[in-house]
Amino acid sequence: MTDLVVRRLLIDLETPFARRWCGGDAFLSALFDALSMSFPIGEQFFIDAVKGGLLAMPPEQQEKFRTEVQGFIGQEATHRRIHSLFNAHLQRQGLVNEWEVRAAARLKLMEGADPRHALAVTAANEHYTAILAEWMLVNPELFADAEPRLRTLWLWHSSEEAEHKSTAFDVYQALGGSHAWRVTWFRRVTMIFFGDTLRQTVDNLRRDGALWHWNTWMSAARWLCGRQGLVRATLRPWFAYFRRDFHPRQQESGLARRWLRDNAGAYAVVGPG
Repeated sequence: MTDLVVRRLLIDLETPFARRWCGGDAFLSALFDALSMSFPIGEQFFIDAVKGGLLAMPPEQQEKFRTEVQGFIGQEATHRRIHSLFNAHLQRQGLVNEWEVRAAARLKLMEGADPRHALAVTAANEHYTAILAEWMLVNPELFADAEPRLRTLWLWHSSEEAEHKSTAFDVYQALGGSHAWRVTWFRRVTMIFFGDTLRQTVDNLRRDGALWHWNTWMSAARWLCGRQGLVRATLRPWFAYFRRDFHPRQQESGLARRWLRDNAGAYAVVGPG
């Protein structure tokens, strides 16, 4: 089991920030803004899925998972709140969150389903957020010239995502979730996740007036397909998820723990979940 603590991020999210807050890079700013737009509704779904999984267990099994699940819920609830504040600034800048609308419609289709389906969806998404987290932590130049408080926000979020990446997966396994459904949902989540990320990023760039700028496409080529690109960083861990013996902890680098240790002044530990 994983010991998870809830941290309160000590940054100012009341003061507005520039639209191209990520070092003036329109593409990176639009990409991270798009991801942030997915978090409030997504993290509420993850909270509900893991909580529902815990309640579906027999009492003796619940005791085994209760503390970790509480920590998971506490961390995700904090992420949801922080990104809601972040997204409010994006809305005032004229960006429109279409991702949330599409996600809400899809999530209604899962109401009343076996709780293991929601857990499989959550585990798949948590794997993707863990991949993204590792990418951000491995490439500090992504945020080298970014607004300092937002750099802290993204690296703190990344570190906690890496920290709790196993929780939904372990609850799914404990409830007897099958390998077949785990990988089936992973394939579906792959198409939805990348499709929504692309659509929202393009829409953000269009509203920013940067969609057809040469620098935008050069940045996209570098950070998606280049040596440090997200596609290259994603391939190996993406294929790994299909192995029967896969577990999220097999992909452990220590960068998240190091960031949390070295930046302890950026947050306050509220306590265990």
